[in-house]
Amino acid sequence: MLSLLQALGRTFLNFLGATGRIALFTAVSLSHCVRPPFYSRLIGRQMLEVGYYSLPVVGLTAIFTGMVLALQSYTGFARFSAESAIPSVVVVSITRELGPVLGGLMVAGRIGAAMAAEIGTMRVTEQIDALTTLATNPFKYLIAPRLIAGLTMLPILALVAMSVGVFGGYLVSIYKLGFNPTTYIANTVDFVQFQDVLSGLVKAAVFGFIITLMGCYHGYHSRGGAQGVGAAAINAVVSASILIFCSNYFITEIFFSR
Repeated sequence: MLSLLQALGRTFLNFLGATGRIALFTAVSLSHCVRPPFYSRLIGRQMLEVGYYSLPVVGLTAIFTGMVLALQSYTGFARFSAESAIPSVVVVSITRELGPVLGGLMVAGRIGAAMAAEIGTMRVTEQIDALTTLATNPFKYLIAPRLIAGLTMLPILALVAMSVGVFGGYLVSIYKLGFNPTTYIANTVDFVQFQDVLSGLVKAAVFGFIITLMGCYHGYHSRGGAQGVGAAAINAVVSASILIFCSNYFITEIFFSR
């Protein structure tokens, strides 16, 4: 019994220590995001990496999600003769949840692991120590551009995912399920609200911050050579994915609780 209590206490203390380290890392990183100097070239490069180069995977995920959602909705609603509700279900599901969440998860798998591996490699090869020696702040040079890129580009990717996902549902509904195009578009436009789109964009911005923060944090604190870099990449993706789902609930609660 005593050994069990010791293990539980050790786990709890480790959790508190990790939470404190992440909180301090977040505070320092945010302070460097709003204080000059700003490395505009690095910020632009990270925006390209996070945003432009993630468009294919996010677009493919969104369009097939919209197509599958329309098919599944038709299968369920046909039992109750409620096929007319498919446009509203597709647009609300894509804008509120599936667009930002699935887009965030895909970017976490692509960008979070890449950032952790890149910064982790710089850590184990002492390149970060060399930056400090050259009077270059690693947070300003490595962390801040990535956080800014995540905050700004994920909402744009989410907006693309929403549009492409709704278009995928439109394609299936019109060319496979036999819906009238004018009626489908009218029902979609009439049902969607500004709050639906706004909540999705806010979620995407939070997810972008979480993804880049976890990638930078685990990479910055990686140890142990190549094995440590691999562990940092895995931890970045896993922690970002878990935090995306957790924060998704709380943001939904804020926007849509009654």
